[in-house]
Amino acid sequence: MIRVAKYHTDFGNIEVLRTKDSGSFIYRQGGCYQSECDPNGISVVPYIHAIFGLLAQAEVSDVLMIGCGGGSLGTMLDRVGVCVTIVDINPKAFQIAQQYFGLPRGVHCCTSDGRDFLRADRHRYDAIVLDAYSGRRIPDHLCAETFFGLAQTRLKNSSGMLIGNVHARHDLDTMPDRVAAKLSNIWANVRLLDTRGASDRNALVMAGKVRDLVQPTLLVPPSVGADEIAHELSLLAFRPWHVPRRAAQSAGRGTS
Repeated sequence: MIRVAKYHTDFGNIEVLRTKDSGSFIYRQGGCYQSECDPNGISVVPYIHAIFGLLAQAEVSDVLMIGCGGGSLGTMLDRVGVCVTIVDINPKAFQIAQQYFGLPRGVHCCTSDGRDFLRADRHRYDAIVLDAYSGRRIPDHLCAETFFGLAQTRLKNSSGMLIGNVHARHDLDTMPDRVAAKLSNIWANVRLLDTRGASDRNALVMAGKVRDLVQPTLLVPPSVGADEIAHELSLLAFRPWHVPRRAAQSAGRGTS
């Protein structure tokens, strides 16, 4: 693997790496891999293709992404005619995404905290994708129930949907279920797409107009790793989510 560039920013060091065998580009921040795409800007990360497939099913035309990284989801959406706005607190992310990861200059990029952007922006979107991380964690204020309530007001009432990427270390990690529980206090329809049994995986928690969504398939194959991505997508399944016991007990005490 070759290091192409390194940047020192107020939000941590960012490295751009390139693999010798496939030529794919990797966006690494704080030692964590945030994005990887082929030389054409198509993601080689399965959960990105899962989100793309879900959005395609919903026939969205106007999407807000909170969290940029390499911006490959935005690149893929833009190429099929979707209007994309990307918000990231780090302005350097947009420069890197455009220079190395193929993010089109026409994608609307805003430097802001996701919550602050939603507070100031009154536009309603078909979908909001939450994929913002500080290290291996979603910032607390971006997975708070108050934030999800704010996000709901920025979605189109009848057709809007929110999709959140939630990292799970293993099957005993209840973070995806906890996020789903918070969403269920805002939306009537909440679903969880996950790969049980896998370690260090990406679970997708979604709310809004999501009842009719089915397991996503690979729609835009990258030039490398397409078979592996298709296999990973085939392992995804919608599963019931459960309110963690401690949260359920707290809710019970609050209503007694």
